[in-house]
Amino acid sequence: MSKFGELIDLSIPVLLDFYADWNEQSTSMHPVLRDVAAALGDKGKVIKIDVDKNKELSQALRIKGLPTLMIYKKGEMVWRQSGEQDANTLIGILNEYI
Repeated sequence: MSKFGELIDLSIPVLLDFYADWNEQSTSMHPVLRDVAAALGDKGKVIKIDVDKNKELSQALRIKGLPTLMIYKKGEMVWRQSGEQDANTLIGILNEYI
């Protein structure tokens, strides 16, 4: 989990998407997250985390519903929500932390 600490300890906002390939809502978020990443450029980061491959981390963060989205900045969680979001909403929220 030390790698996770490195991922979130950035001065730019980091959007984490906890997903599973077998979850339809998770997979429908993939193109949305690509749009968000493109819109952010180098002002933010989007990272997808497969809950099946990262069970320990998912349990530690109490991931229950998929997709679960979190924004971290400087190692602290500043926003969290489960369920689908549209690109404009996510971009707007991320811009608050840039």
